[in-house]
Amino acid sequence: MQGVHRYGQLAEGGVRLELTPTTTSPLALDEAESTEMRIQRLISENPVIIFSRSSCCMCHVMKRLLFTNGVHPTVIELEEDEIVALNNNQVAASASAPAPKGGDGDVGREGVGAPALYIGGALVGGFESLLALHLSGHLVPKLIEVGVLQNNRVL
Repeated sequence: MQGVHRYGQLAEGGVRLELTPTTTSPLALDEAESTEMRIQRLISENPVIIFSRSSCCMCHVMKRLLFTNGVHPTVIELEEDEIVALNNNQVAASASAPAPKGGDGDVGREGVGAPALYIGGALVGGFESLLALHLSGHLVPKLIEVGVLQNNRVL
């Protein structure tokens, strides 16, 4: 996770970013920064972010649900060793907030934390947590609260 490579528009309308070792990118990350610190920085810099594995079907469904609400999340595909760092970050986040319920991609499912959705720097969880937020009617207000929607319009 040394630099950010942008791979252009996705069919769904988002942008795919991958974090790979490089020092030639103008977006190169600090090599001394730990994986955990990079993940935390990305969470704080992006109002809606999904951490995923390559070819993750639950991540695709999560993106589609957010797209239908007018939001295009930042999606970061992690390698297996980086998922461990993400899981460590989720454990730290859940110590200060209620932990999301287990389910596909949620913390607690086999100890693996991808896909993981963060909105406004707060861990929402995986697909089941996002769906529960949506079905309860709390997703759009949360997106408005963090500033990515205004009166159901994308900013």
